[in-house]
Amino acid sequence: MTNASLFNAFLTVLKRDLTLALRTRSEIANPLIFFIIVVSLFPLAVSPESGLLRTVAPGVIWVAALLSTMLSLDSIFRSDFEDGSLEQMLLSPHPMTVLVLGKVTAHWLVSGLPLILLSPLLGVLLFLPFEAMPALLATLALGTPVLSLIGAIGVALTVGLRRGGVLLSLLVLPLYIPVLIFASNAIATAAADLSIKGQLYFLAAMFALAVTLAPLATAAALRISLR
Repeated sequence: MTNASLFNAFLTVLKRDLTLALRTRSEIANPLIFFIIVVSLFPLAVSPESGLLRTVAPGVIWVAALLSTMLSLDSIFRSDFEDGSLEQMLLSPHPMTVLVLGKVTAHWLVSGLPLILLSPLLGVLLFLPFEAMPALLATLALGTPVLSLIGAIGVALTVGLRRGGVLLSLLVLPLYIPVLIFASNAIATAAADLSIKGQLYFLAAMFALAVTLAPLATAAALRISLR
């Protein structure tokens, strides 16, 4: 099988999932609205004092982004499982890892990318210094794909369960903690006008590992769940 055919299979799955997502726009809007609500309500619940908000802004934004991503994880494979197309993908001559990577990429484009584009506005709302904005965008750009890739493994393991939401949370949340720690620390460090190369290197390493290993693990988990 040539590289061109693999790339075409990837693009086909990507276009298909993006088309389906655009037909159900509420599924795209719900995580984004949740992200906005969580960040917006935090100053009302704690304090509108700018110094406090500036301190907690990195953690608040990243926790909200993490929870928003988890809201949309179930949509990666659920509809395909229910209509039987997931079984057809497993029977396809194309490697399942390529198809999985296409579906995860589509999920990130409709859930992670909007969070990245909206995050600077919410950073301003929380009085995040302008110097920390590039760090905020960089950590979200590196971290949100990792959340989607790791989450896909958990979804693949629980796709056959009727009420797998709680189990999914228990599976993926511990794996999300390193991303949350390094990302929020990088933003706080950038706000203090210090170098964040170390944190970004760790996030880049996690992204490289996730994009290499997560499709393999997800494909294996799907085969187990559909037996």
